Amino acid sequence: MKKLIHFPYESILVLGLAKSGTAAATTLLEQGKKVRINDQNAKESDANVKQLKEMGAELILGSHPIRVLDGIEVIVKNPGISYDNPIVTAAQQRGIPVITEIEIAGQLASGPIIGITGSNGKTTTTTLTTEMLKQSEKPVKVAGNIGIVATDVAKNLHPNENLVLELSSFQLMGVDQFKPKIAVLLNIFKAHLDYHKTWENYKQAKYNIFKNQTKDDFLVYNAEDKSLIEAIKLSKAQKIPFSVKRKQSEGAWLDNEAIYFKEEKIMERKDIVLLGLHNYENILASVGAAKLSGATNEGIQKVLSMFTGVKHRLQFVENHCERLFYNDSKATNCLATQKALSAFNQPIILLAGGLDRGNGFDELLPYMKHVKAMVLFGETASKLENLGMKAQISNIRITKNVQTAVQEAYEISEPNDVILLSPACASWDQYRTFEERGDIFIQAVHTLV
Repeated sequence: MKKLIHFPYESILVLGLAKSGTAAATTLLEQGKKVRINDQNAKESDANVKQLKEMGAELILGSHPIRVLDGIEVIVKNPGISYDNPIVTAAQQRGIPVITEIEIAGQLASGPIIGITGSNGKTTTTTLTTEMLKQSEKPVKVAGNIGIVATDVAKNLHPNENLVLELSSFQLMGVDQFKPKIAVLLNIFKAHLDYHKTWENYKQAKYNIFKNQTKDDFLVYNAEDKSLIEAIKLSKAQKIPFSVKRKQSEGAWLDNEAIYFKEEKIMERKDIVLLGLHNYENILASVGAAKLSGATNEGIQKVLSMFTGVKHRLQFVENHCERLFYNDSKATNCLATQKALSAFNQPIILLAGGLDRGNGFDELLPYMKHVKAMVLFGETASKLENLGMKAQISNIRITKNVQTAVQEAYEISEPNDVILLSPACASWDQYRTFEERGDIFIQAVHTLV
């Protein structure tokens, strides 16, 4: 394993275990560091806790006493732990750096890193980029926010292997020296303000993806996102734009006939099977990153002619009695649902609702022209009902949950209707994750008679 040469800390607090904390603690112990672990929910009997104790970690479980900071030089924080956590706040007051395990992964990776972030589209773009490289016979591994801990993959990476990382704002907020060879910025809009507190904090976290890049690196960015255009002026990297509207002689673009990279035609647009304008943005970003990493046109064509979407992200589920069911459970905000609604030119029955974060839904109004009915659930059902009335939708139903919503939507549907789960809300009022919500939708569709 590569040594952590540029990691000048010997006494480290790993705050929060879960998968990323366990991986970070294990790696740091393997590197000969002194590691203290603090987790409120972990138990001495947990398998990962036992293993870390055997490796020499100091464990403080069940609470967050301030004494965990005694003698500590740096905190490796689980991304899910807020910055207003008392331990984090106290550390910052003492001048103790707070990082995430992505910082460790970046230092351990021997091969080039492709880092992908944005408010929407990260998982689709990460998956497309990875598959394009695989189909081009380029060595590649994938990790990060996609569900695979980056440190575990990075420490076993060969120098000729690419590492494609999906990166959230939670992860990027805690980086210091992290530097991808290729950074991809898909888009940015207001999100996760309950965590970041301000719009400025959120943007800055996203922009950390390019803050350490040099003229030898690349920044692939959305040329139609005005916020990004202003921000990337600070970047020293070579800038590679992508656009669904205009030719980009230095980047990726499309017209009515084909998609291109710079002046080179990559493939016919009619042969791409993925739906939605937003997915064309994801495709162009992937093409840019993949071509910069040596992908072939043949490899890209093979992926785009077969790829129908990532699970829970405008995923086609089934054609049942001429009704088309789509699972877009990952749509946890209005922008994602806007993009889903824009993907169809046929009647839609919209299934929506979830955690109430205090926001309204009027920004969906211009995108409701194909919505013929709504089936609503969760804490925001009444707010979404108001939206439906403003859109003059006469058939609006409020139901118990996603499972009952599928049945009600089917009962009021007709042939050629799209029955679309695109909640525009987080799932946590009724479900542990958006994945659980989507899986329940899929199961309910498959059990229709």
